[in-house]
Amino acid sequence: MTPVELSRSVLHAVRCAVDDGELNVVVPSRVVVGRPGPGGRGDYATNVALQLARPAGQPPLRVAALLRAYLAREAGVTDVEITGPGFLNISLDRAATSAALVRRILGEGLRYGHTDAVAGRVFVLCVPYEVRAEVLADVLARMVGSQGGRVEVRHGGAVKLEPVPAPEECAFLRPVPAPEDPAFLGPDAARWALLHPAPHDRPRITADHLVQRESNPLFRIRYAHARTRAVSRNAADLGFTTTGPETDVDAADTPHTPGAQQLLVLLADHPRVLATAAALPHADAQAAPSRLTRHLLALADATLAHLPAVLPRGDEKPSAAHRSRLALAEAAGTVLAGGLSLLGIDAPDHL
Repeated sequence: MTPVELSRSVLHAVRCAVDDGELNVVVPSRVVVGRPGPGGRGDYATNVALQLARPAGQPPLRVAALLRAYLAREAGVTDVEITGPGFLNISLDRAATSAALVRRILGEGLRYGHTDAVAGRVFVLCVPYEVRAEVLADVLARMVGSQGGRVEVRHGGAVKLEPVPAPEECAFLRPVPAPEDPAFLGPDAARWALLHPAPHDRPRITADHLVQRESNPLFRIRYAHARTRAVSRNAADLGFTTTGPETDVDAADTPHTPGAQQLLVLLADHPRVLATAAALPHADAQAAPSRLTRHLLALADATLAHLPAVLPRGDEKPSAAHRSRLALAEAAGTVLAGGLSLLGIDAPDHL
């Protein structure tokens, strides 16, 4: 279960409580689900009870107790605890959830994380004639497109943009400009150099982006992707594979390798990272490309930690555990490739 899916489950629990007459509130359009804070427990936490307490005319702990009973019935939820003034701390069935997540990624492929959340909506993005702004606008358009929306880009000078729509209709994108033309880096490294820093940070346009070693973040991501493809080829040579939604990954075979748990967490979080771009014209959405680069880098590091345990060693025979680990590696490679594609960067199978 991804954070986006868990958010829907929380909303469903609220809706059921309202339908049963337990709560007299307007069901919110969205709720925030995130990692538990200090003193929290479980896998995820939400402050929805605190959010609804005032409109419900009840203490937050009372609202939390009501929602706890409904949320505990949701599929994949194993426990719900109340902490602090009324935070709901949610524990998930990790084994079943992990296997389902891997199957889903292998089934959806490069479209994992794509939704129709903003289908039919058109966002106007106003940008100056400047290379970094152009690249950020292109990636924002790709990410919004992954959520079913469309971006219309309008250009203008650094001071005045013509025509200028009403402020509520337009997102003005003015990142710190590139200090020099990044074209000498080539298309992939140039895009990375412009996208990785937050929009308010000055990008570095240096040959470091071309270095083929782990100190180069882009190389690390592409190397992790290529390694997942190499592991799949090696596994096939050894006589075992996992393919698409029919993979035989079993819930009991959830991988226990260095990086596996962090890898599963990051894979589950991928849809939320893509969805941040759909918050345009809110200024925070303009940092979505940079956020995606950092997410892919963390995913690459967890993938590289997981890969050494995927294949059998010595006289060891392929087992269900190896198939499960291979499926997780292939899922990671798929998400890395999909994320790079949204950045407009190539994901080669060989490096």
